[in-house]
Formats: sequence, C-alpha cells, structure tokens
Amino acid sequence: MNIYKLLFSIAGNLVIFNAVSAQQKSLSGKVIDSATHVPANGVTVRLSPGNQTDITDENGRFFYKNVAGAATTITVSAVGYQKKSYLLTDFKNGQTISIASQQTQLTDVVITANARNPYKALSEMDIKLRGVSNSQEVLRIVPGLFIGQHQGGGKAEQIFLRGFDNDHGTDINMSVDGVPINMVSHAHGQGYADSHFIIPETIESTTYKKGMYDAEKGDLAVTGFVNFNTADAISSNTVKVEGGQYNTYRVLGMINLLGEKAKANDQSWYAASEYRYSDSYFENPQHFKRFNFFTKYHGKLNDNNWLTLTASTLYSKWNASGQIPESAVDEGKVDFYGALDPNEGGVTSRTNFNAQLLTTLPNHDIIKNQLYYSRYKFDLHTNFTFFLVDTINGDEIRQKEARNLYGYNGSYVHEGYIGDTKLTTDAGINARLDATTNSELSHTVNRYTLISPIKLGDITEFSAGAYLNETFQFSSKFTMNAGLRFDQFYYKYNNKLASDSTLSGIGVYKANNNVVSPKLNFYYQATDKTQFYLFLGKGFHSNDTRVVVVEKGSQTLPAAYGADLGTVFKLSKSLLFNAAVWYSYLQKEYVYAGDGGTVDFSGRTRRIGFDFSGRYQPFAALYLDADVNYAHGRSMDDPKGENYIPLAPVWSSTGGITYLFKSGFNGSLRYRYLGDRAANEDYSLTAKGYFVNDLVLNYTKPKYEIGLTINNLFNVKWKETQFETLTRLKNEEAVNGIAFTAGTKFAAVLHVSYFFK
Repeated sequence: MNIYKLLFSIAGNLVIFNAVSAQQKSLSGKVIDSATHVPANGVTVRLSPGNQTDITDENGRFFYKNVAGAATTITVSAVGYQKKSYLLTDFKNGQTISIASQQTQLTDVVITANARNPYKALSEMDIKLRGVSNSQEVLRIVPGLFIGQHQGGGKAEQIFLRGFDNDHGTDINMSVDGVPINMVSHAHGQGYADSHFIIPETIESTTYKKGMYDAEKGDLAVTGFVNFNTADAISSNTVKVEGGQYNTYRVLGMINLLGEKAKANDQSWYAASEYRYSDSYFENPQHFKRFNFFTKYHGKLNDNNWLTLTASTLYSKWNASGQIPESAVDEGKVDFYGALDPNEGGVTSRTNFNAQLLTTLPNHDIIKNQLYYSRYKFDLHTNFTFFLVDTINGDEIRQKEARNLYGYNGSYVHEGYIGDTKLTTDAGINARLDATTNSELSHTVNRYTLISPIKLGDITEFSAGAYLNETFQFSSKFTMNAGLRFDQFYYKYNNKLASDSTLSGIGVYKANNNVVSPKLNFYYQATDKTQFYLFLGKGFHSNDTRVVVVEKGSQTLPAAYGADLGTVFKLSKSLLFNAAVWYSYLQKEYVYAGDGGTVDFSGRTRRIGFDFSGRYQPFAALYLDADVNYAHGRSMDDPKGENYIPLAPVWSSTGGITYLFKSGFNGSLRYRYLGDRAANEDYSLTAKGYFVNDLVLNYTKPKYEIGLTINNLFNVKWKETQFETLTRLKNEEAVNGIAFTAGTKFAAVLHVSYFFK
C-alpha cells in the first residue's frame, strides 16, 4: 500500500478535496450485467436534458458531483445491451441497475469527451458482431493490422501496422488480462508475441489503441497496444466440433464449474479447452497439433474486494513448408505450395498463472494488484537460405530457449474535483523478470544434429516502470490527459560459447539503460455526435540483451515520437466514422538479428499516414464495416531512391458485410487487401499485394449452431509473407530475390456447436 501512497503523493498537491455541501446534489449508482451479475465497465450514463455524461469504472460505478437543475432523466446505454432510462425522481441514489444483453446496434454508440479511447466503439461493435472464429481473427480485429504466417501454424505471426513491419511483435505491445504476450530477448526475435495460447471463444472484448500515447503502456508500445480481455463469466456451456479440408479438425469445450447459487453470490468459475489438428494446404503436410486449456475464477470476496484467478497451458507441434524462392517456382523446380526443406518446423509450450485483486476504498478509490508467472519453451527449426553458406549440409538453424517469466502490475485510481473540474489520477508500477536458460542459436542438420553452435547463453532481463496519469475533465466538452512514464532496464548475459564473435569470451556481461516517456492528449466534443482528439507522445522499444551488453546501452533504447489528429463522429444514429492523420519518428539503434546472431545497425525512420474506419448499420440485421489505411515511410539516413523501408505497408484495407436475421441465419463476407510494397531499400524487388475474401455462414438457435467458414473464397493464389533473401539451391548458383510463403488455398471448415446450462 505504501508504494501507492508514495506515487499518489506526487500528484497530491494537484488535488483539492472539496466536501460536497448539503446544497449540492450528487448522484451515484452501479451497473451490472443481468446474466452474469458481473459489474459492467465502460457503460455510458447520461443525464438529460443537459448532456452530462459519465463512464462506469471497473466496479460498474458512476458518479456525478453536481446534477444540473434541468436534468430530469438518467439513461444507461452500452453496446450490446438494452438501454434503460429512469426519471431522476424515481431513481434512488446508489441504486444498482441491471442491464440485459441484446443484439448489438450502432444506435447504442454514444460519443463523449470523457471516453478517452477513440477506438472503443469500433472494438465493441466489431467483436460482438463479427466475432472471432480462430486465433488469427483475434489479431485482425484491430483496424489496419495485418498478419502473416510463414513458418507453420505454431509460430507467432508477422505483424504489420502503421507502416511498420513489426516482425513478430517488436513495436506492438500485446497482453491478455494484463499478462504480457510479448517475449523480450527471445530466441527468434525481440518482442516475439505468440498469442495462440488464447482460446478465441473465451475473449469477451479487446482494448486497443494505435500509437504511443498511453502512460500505462511502456516497452514495445510504438505502433500501439492490444489487450485481450477474457470473459469473467460465461452465460452457458458450449461443446463445439469442427472439421474441414486438409484433415483439419478441432474440438472445443467451455463449462461452468459453479452453479446459479454461486452466480447469485457474485462467484463464477469456468474452464475451456481445445484441441486442433491440421495437415494444412501445403504439399508437405504440417501435422499441426495444438492443445489449449484455460480456466478462470472471478469472485467477490467482500464488499470491497474482487479476486480473479486464471491458469492456462498451451502445447503445439508442427512441420513447416517455410519460405521458398520465387525464382525456383518460376523455373518449375518447386510448386507454389511446395517445400524445399522438409525438416523445418517446431514445438512450443506456455503455461500461465495470473492473480488479480481489485480493491475499492471507502472513498471509492480503486487499487489493483496483479501477479503473474509464465513457463515458456520454444524450439524452432528453419532454413531460409538452403545451401548458401554450407553447400554440403545446408543452412538449417535451430533457435531454442526455456524461460521463466515473473511479473507484477499495480495501479491506484482516484477521482476528485478542483471546483467543477473532475480530476482523475491514475498512478502505477510495473515489473517483470525474464530468465532464460540455454538460449541457443545453432547450425544443424535434420533438426537435432549439431554442426556448429552460433550463440549459447543464459539471459536475465529485469525491467521496472512507474507512471502517472492526470486526466482533467474541464467540462462536458473538453478533457485533457497528461502522463509521464519512467522505465529502467537491467540486462545480464551469461555467455557459454567461447567462439561467439560478438563477445570477448565466456563469462557474464551486464548493462543497463532507462527512458522517460511523456504523453499529452486532448479531447474535444464539438457536438453530441462529434469528438476531435489530438495525441502527442514519446514511446520506445527495448532491444535484445545480447545486443545491449555488446553496445553497453548506447543507442539500444531508441525513442519513438508520434502525433495523432483525429475525429470520431456519427452522421446519423446508424453511421459511425473514425479518421486520423498521424506521424511517427524512430531513432537510430543497434539491433540483434536472431536468425544470424549478429549485431546490426538500423538508421532513423519517419512515417506519416492516415487511418479511416466506417461502420454502417442501415437496419438491425445488417452491418457494414470498412477500414482504409495509408502509410508513407522512409529511412532518413539514406539517399532518395534507396531509402524505402522494406516490407512496410503502404495501402491496406479490410471490410465486410455481416448479417443477423431473427430466423437464426447469420454470417459475413469479408475482404483483406494489402497493396504492393518495397521488399528492399531501393525498391528493385516488390512484395506483391493481395485481395482475399472469407465467408462465414451460420444458423444459430438458443441450443445449437451449425456453421461453415471458408477462407479464400475465390481460391486466389497469394503470397502471405515475402522477404528479400539471398538463396542457393543445392549445386546451383546463389540467387537474390523474393522468398515467400504461400497463402491459404480455398479452405472450408464446418462446425456444430451445442449450448446448454
């Protein structure tokens, strides 16, 4: 508790605690979900006339210091819930309001200056209407985010957002229920984010924001952050069976472990598990296997404390077709869906434990404490260049690690007033310790036969951060948020390989660095249907321990600076738009190349672009969505014409039509478009774009659902990932060109779900 008092004292002089006089009329209440009895966070509460609004906190609580004299009605609304209205004369101060779910409608979206995430409405609408049918769709829910799989279904996807090739997570901060998904100093790449341990059906909502503008988000939050929120409770049990082409099948179960009596006492506990197998569409069968288990308890300990406990485990194993040279396909040496090294593939596992305690003080301040632990293993076998270096044995590499991850998140939130200005203070600390044993990069053959070691050592990386957020709601029209964050990093590498060319022998190498990140955000509500916002901030991504100890902290914690100017507006009750122009600048840095074990230098980069999102629901049964994104990125230290950022997206778009008929028929037709882009610095090679359609058809009744999902509906040939790569096939000359992984063929999967209490 002392640490929160210390952090809060920083802002203490800013807060004036005014006692509300007897003549002032205040109003408070609580909103809960009628089906699960769980407090409803993020619900809009509006007093009218007068347009006074508040947003419920994590306890479902709302509070007005002064109720305007003209106000006569209180209205509670949230996306996916039935709207409720009361005459103020009939509303009892402190009353609990129970809201029931209903079909999601755009008419329920309310635009307010105190809703500080401009993407909130998009995320709520999309996940409720579009849903997430697989782990890849979990990421695609973020407008403008594209993913690519290039080493089999068990490896983390490559991520593209806002003109960045994020590799597997270097510049995007990802978490689930506050537990980091990203792995720092990972065997394959910095920030590696494998989200496949999340069972899609357990996700209730996503919270995301583009850019580097939130003080509570530290390392890797450059292009933005994504947090997946699993359901605290489920309303029914589910058994689901899927089967489709390429020997693809999946079995899922979600079961409530407590009865209705426990739910009435604000206790819930459920478990979910899935098993998936697929040979995939490649000529070399993937024999992909994945097992997931997840369980979550959420309960009220007493009037002031809520406890949440989760545990999960993942095991996955697969073969991969890898990347093949475009030139070899053109010459007929390998098929478009073929493989050149059948030994590629991997195995990975992750087990997580997470404990969260939410405490409400008598003055309604909120304290959150979270402890988490992950045990993680990774073993990947790849061959990008075939026989370029070793013309006899080939260039296969093995990347391997075993990791323990320990972490803590804590925060303290206080709401007070300076006169009539509402001041929200949010202070917090984060700490995580990553400890790996025998992080390995080796030259191998047939997966496990060692030819020569390249890297071998133990990594210990500790990071600690503290932040302070002050949000001033000056009026119903204008809100300002100012934040400041400090992060400190300590690195230790125990090198076990005397032949490591980047270090001066066996032994322990240490380094440390730190960074301060200020943020400033403005929100202005021009009308009851239009909000403008301006975001300014500094962010960063850390670098691999194996490069930091070499460079002794010099240019290994690069700063990123950004700005967003945007708007959220409704042209009508059923038409919502979100648009922003943005800018980002990234400092030069030293980076670790996980596939080669080398330390490379990366120069300064600058990007500018715009994002546009539209959502239209002409009537309740039909929902249309479209996102269009543009980014212009260049290196600042290279001559014009040689300053393209390889693989950085330029034009991209996603969209679709979703229908939900009362008869039970529902589904969607969607598209994904990614334009051509430079594959290297001088654009002499092009990463070809694609346009792919997916179809979902369902028939849903209260007790069951029958559905069909088709990926790549029109069976187009497309390249999911592409890289400039210098390769050599056996007994041939080296060729520099595009190496790619083919995107999915037409792939149909049928599912049957059964729902029961």
